[in-house]
Amino acid sequence: MSQVLDFVPIWTLILGMAVFFYVLLDGFDLGVGMLYGFAPDTASRNTIMNSIAPIWDGNETWLVLGGLGLLAAFPLAFAIIIPAVYFPVLVMLLALVFRGVAFEFRFRDAEHKTFWDHGFCYGSAVATFAQGVVLGAFIQGFEVTGRQFSGGSFDFLTPFSLLTGFALLFGYGLLGAGWLILKTEGEVQAAARRHGRMCLVGVLVGISVVSIWTPFMSQAIAARWFAWPNILYLAPVPVATAAVAFFTWRVLGSASETKPFVGAIGLFVLSYVGIAISLFPMIVPYHFTLWESASSERTQAFLLVGTLVLLPVILMYTGWSYWVFRGKVRADVGYH
Repeated sequence: MSQVLDFVPIWTLILGMAVFFYVLLDGFDLGVGMLYGFAPDTASRNTIMNSIAPIWDGNETWLVLGGLGLLAAFPLAFAIIIPAVYFPVLVMLLALVFRGVAFEFRFRDAEHKTFWDHGFCYGSAVATFAQGVVLGAFIQGFEVTGRQFSGGSFDFLTPFSLLTGFALLFGYGLLGAGWLILKTEGEVQAAARRHGRMCLVGVLVGISVVSIWTPFMSQAIAARWFAWPNILYLAPVPVATAAVAFFTWRVLGSASETKPFVGAIGLFVLSYVGIAISLFPMIVPYHFTLWESASSERTQAFLLVGTLVLLPVILMYTGWSYWVFRGKVRADVGYH
């Protein structure tokens, strides 16, 4: 390890940021895709589709950055994690591709518009569920022998990973509802408030069960959260989660248009923090730390140069696209 500059924390920050931005940005448009299936008529569906039309594909930039960052900066982790979750990752990618095809063909293939409508909704749901299964498999850990994954192809499929899959459906649904409240008006917005409250209940159940279940999977995690004085230092995390959940429930029933989305983001931030507290510094849970999985210092330094040039560009064009397409949407003309 370099005595001058340790690149691992830098790459950890970049990778963590990429994963979080993907979960947040693609999460809300996947959530919108799932809620799209509940729209009662063509005008509502057009409004919902227009709310994400200019930005949905750009959100997936962060998925590419996260995957390549893991491969480049932490190759050992990539070599273990990807074989362990190969099938849910494959299902996720296929669902994302089909969802994108459905999005485009809905406007161009009027004869089969209903089919593409269903494809967009179900593709969003399948991709979300697969991501939740990957998350659950990651938290519960992998069977590793030496420096290789030695488990079976379907080891990822457990009650815990299925739970996280369903929990993420509600989580992305909550984000999607917050986005629709922000971007739409009238009955579409009112329906989003109702769906948001239902999704919030599912999110709280998921967070509660995962929070109770996770310490039983690892003594190290249990000690980190419940040993003294850690329990005192970390108590603000669940307390803040409860407070944000209460805030979100209240604003979903109010006239506010921005606060429901902010509340949903807050719950994801706190969940992300909770996972980080439980697992850090592990990147292959219970086997390898970030430092043990990292590539050579020269490799990290070389890749960091290009990343630090491209990352501000990605942030700028992402921010610019959201700024240009700010405001409300309508079914007939898009933004106004």
